[in-house]
Amino acid sequence: MSELVTGDAVVLGLRTAKLPSRALALAIDLVVVGTVFVLVSIGLAVATATLDEAAVAAVAVATFLLVLVGAPIAVETLSHGRSLGKLACGLRVVRDDGGPIRFRHALVRGAMGVVEILATLGVVASIASLVSVRGRRLGDVFAGTLVIRERVPAGRAAAVPPPPPWLVGRFAGLDLSAVPDDLWLAVRQYLTRMHQLDGGVGRAMAERLAGELAARTGVPAPGDVPAAAFLAAVVNERQARDARRNLAAAPGTLGGAVVAGPPTGTADVAGTFGTAGAGAQTPWGADPAAAPATHHAPVAPPPRAQVAHVRPAGAESAAGAPGADPVRPSTTGFAPPA
Repeated sequence: MSELVTGDAVVLGLRTAKLPSRALALAIDLVVVGTVFVLVSIGLAVATATLDEAAVAAVAVATFLLVLVGAPIAVETLSHGRSLGKLACGLRVVRDDGGPIRFRHALVRGAMGVVEILATLGVVASIASLVSVRGRRLGDVFAGTLVIRERVPAGRAAAVPPPPPWLVGRFAGLDLSAVPDDLWLAVRQYLTRMHQLDGGVGRAMAERLAGELAARTGVPAPGDVPAAAFLAAVVNERQARDARRNLAAAPGTLGGAVVAGPPTGTADVAGTFGTAGAGAQTPWGADPAAAPATHHAPVAPPPRAQVAHVRPAGAESAAGAPGADPVRPSTTGFAPPA
C-alpha cells in the first residue's frame, strides 16, 4: 500500500499496481491499438496507391503518431486514466496526490511511452517499474502519476465505519446520481483513515468533502450534523440503495419486492461509537439534542396465557356451589385442560 499525501496534508492509502498486472493491461492495450493501426494502414494504403513515395511516407508517419501515440493519450484523458486494458485489469492512472489525471499528464506518459515501450519493446519500462518502490515507469515519474488498483478483494478492503444510529435513513431522499466516482473514492478513503488524522486537518477535509457532496446533491449539509457523520450517513445510504437494487434484481424475490430490515452493521454500532444519547460523545462528535432517539425499550416477554374455563349452561348447578373446585370433572363430562 502506498501512502499518498493530498493538498490538505492528508495521507491516503492506495494500493499501487505491480508489474504483472500493468504488463497484462499494457498487452491488452497494445493488441487493441495494433489491430486498429493495421486496419487503418491497410485502408490508407489502398486510398493512397496513386500518390508518390513522399506522400505515402508522410501519411504513414501521421498514422503512426495519431493511432499509436495520440489514441492512447486521448483515451486516458477522456476516461481519467482508465484505458481498455486497465479497465479490464481493475487499474487506473491517478496523480501523485490521488486526483484524476489531465491532458498534460496523459501527454507526458504517451510521449515517454514511445521511447520506453514502443522503441525498446517495454524493456526500459519493465526495469524502471521493478526498480521503483511504487512500480512507476519513467513516464509516471516525469508526469507525476501513479497506477493504482481500483478493484480490491472484499476481504482486504478497508471497511467504512457505519454512521451513528440517529443518522441511519435520514438522507433517504437525497439524489446521488450526480455524485462522481472520484468524489465517492475520496470520501471512502477519508472515512477509512479519519482516525489516523490530526483533529484539525481531519475536520477541514471532512468539511470540504461534505461541501462538495452537498453541491452535487443540491441539498446543503445539515448544520446540526458533524461533517464526518454526514459523509458516513450518505455513504451508508448509497450502500443501502445498491443492496436493495441488487436484491430486487435477483431471481426469486417475489416480483422484486424487498423486505426492509435493519441496516448492516447496526448491531455493532453501540460498541463502536458508544451510546448515541443526548450529548453523548462519539467519534463523529456530540449527538445533537434534536436528533431523533433510536433507543428502544426492552420488550417484555408476553404474559403466560390465561386459560378461560368455559362452562356449559347449567354446569354451575351441577358442580355444586359457586366456589367449587374448577378442575373437578362436572357431571356433564367436560374437564378443563390441566
